[in-house]
Amino acid sequence: MELLAAAFSAACAVDHDSSTSESDTRDSAAGHLPGSESSSTPGNGTTPEECPALTDSPTTLTEALQMIHPIPADSWRNLIEQIGLLYQEYRDKSTLQEIETRRQQDAEIQSNSDESQAGEDTPEEEEEEEEEELASPPERRALPQICLLSNPHSRFNLWQDLPEIQSSGILDILQPEEVKLQEAMFELVTSEASYYKSLNLLVSHFMENERLKKILHPSEAHILFSNVLDVMAVSERFLLELEHRMEENIVISDVCDIVYRYAADHFSVYITYVSNQTYQERTYKQLLQEKAAFRELIAQLELDPKCKGLPFSSFLILPFQRITRLKLLVQNILKRVEERSDREGTALDAHKELEMVVKACNEGVRKMSRTEQMISIQKKMEFKIKSVPIISHSRWLLKQGELQQMSGPKTSRTLRTKKLFREIYLFLFNDLLVICRQIPGDKYQVFDSAPRGLLRVEELEDQGQTLANVFILRLLENADDREATYMLKASSQSEMKRWMTSLAPNRRTKFVSFTSRLLDCPQVQCVHPYVAQQPDELTLELADILNILEKTEDGWIFGERLHDQERGWFPSSMTEEILNPKIRSQNLKECFRVHKMEDPQRSQNKDRRKLGSRNRQ
Repeated sequence: MELLAAAFSAACAVDHDSSTSESDTRDSAAGHLPGSESSSTPGNGTTPEECPALTDSPTTLTEALQMIHPIPADSWRNLIEQIGLLYQEYRDKSTLQEIETRRQQDAEIQSNSDESQAGEDTPEEEEEEEEEELASPPERRALPQICLLSNPHSRFNLWQDLPEIQSSGILDILQPEEVKLQEAMFELVTSEASYYKSLNLLVSHFMENERLKKILHPSEAHILFSNVLDVMAVSERFLLELEHRMEENIVISDVCDIVYRYAADHFSVYITYVSNQTYQERTYKQLLQEKAAFRELIAQLELDPKCKGLPFSSFLILPFQRITRLKLLVQNILKRVEERSDREGTALDAHKELEMVVKACNEGVRKMSRTEQMISIQKKMEFKIKSVPIISHSRWLLKQGELQQMSGPKTSRTLRTKKLFREIYLFLFNDLLVICRQIPGDKYQVFDSAPRGLLRVEELEDQGQTLANVFILRLLENADDREATYMLKASSQSEMKRWMTSLAPNRRTKFVSFTSRLLDCPQVQCVHPYVAQQPDELTLELADILNILEKTEDGWIFGERLHDQERGWFPSSMTEEILNPKIRSQNLKECFRVHKMEDPQRSQNKDRRKLGSRNRQ
């Protein structure tokens, strides 16, 4: 409550511009309540003249808090019940709103920058520019609008739109940054309510359907629904505590302390559920193919108005979507809390615990699928050289595929021969490269290998069409304990870049990564979701922000996602570039702050130890 106390003392001396405050708050795109029908009147509410209780300025935090009253429990229950959107709908609309907000900010700042530059031009230059504009169309097109957001029925309501907030006059007292923080915390609570509503529908409408119970064998039902009852029970208790916190005061004190406690003590149920995802997906596909009664019943249940046209599969993946989204909501809060405050400490703690849960969920999914994949690859390999054990708990596949090997040594004059290249097949694991030739029977004959750490790559200079997309791969120590060199040709520029990036991950990219801590870097935001098709690709969610590390001319980007530093390739058509350097810099600064995980006290102790060491020397 430190910022709130400061806001009370400062508010009476500063006359805020209501229209600016309202615009800033709504542009923050945080704290949306989906689906309720409450009024969307301007955010400033009543003026001090209309609210006699605020005519005398509060001089202390205690006096200020006496002017704020709790919202009755019934009001919050009604608020939660009025949420009309299922979580899938809420999540899509929320992320689309984030995208549109960034577009508007990017366009607005870019426009202001262009205007300021134009104002510095001489009259002669301005006339020349006008003539050029008349002669040619503008390069930067108008930003496309998302139709869903222009629909009045899809409008989000904010914390500041609540009748209790409007009538209290509190919006005349709080600083704009505190209002944005309230919205961020409000969104976490209302989105949890929407999520619980969707979970409840999964259980009551699908899992507990009597006809479905008769169709499914108990083992099939267990794999399909896993421990969803445990997940729903935790969500219910979590939501209840969040509601109780909001009932204490119309100005929310904090929610991250509750998030931290649940992430540390109760969210392990998410790990169990998500780790089952591989078997869940396989079982669902088998049931659709092999049991006509199951397929027909699911189609019938999906048509129920309760499901709002959403497929059964979208309900099954709810827990994984929620735990990842919850981490992003805490990040949103963390960006807005005052630095070095108690609320920043609890937000950092909550974020750290959620990161651990999300990481465990991802590892659980990968472990299941990787083990089966490694067994399958091992069965297909025949070793011409000394056999290398493929299956290992610490090994997984990074990339596989066919490349063309240049026949003969690099210096030989083989360019005129008919068979310049011959096919080879590479299996690249996180710690090992295996080089094979494909043989009949869907088998692979291994003729060389090397530890991944002993690989080096080099791109050839442009040497004409024949050697286009060719690169050199060096094995510093191969299966025969010798250095070996391969000249390899890829099918496209992007495929060549992708192989080079995977084979030598520490190779310098065109642009710097997040870890360099530079305050500007080419960035994109995801405007179309993308599901990775290969191990070296990155699955993108709407509104993800990514640093560009490498680009190809045929439309692929190697990027690093800011919120979790995951790297991978994706089509550039799934994203749009953030053009304004101020927005890019702000994104990076916020990311640096979110990942400032080291405790300041611990850092001070380290400094003292270093100083003591120097003194002893």
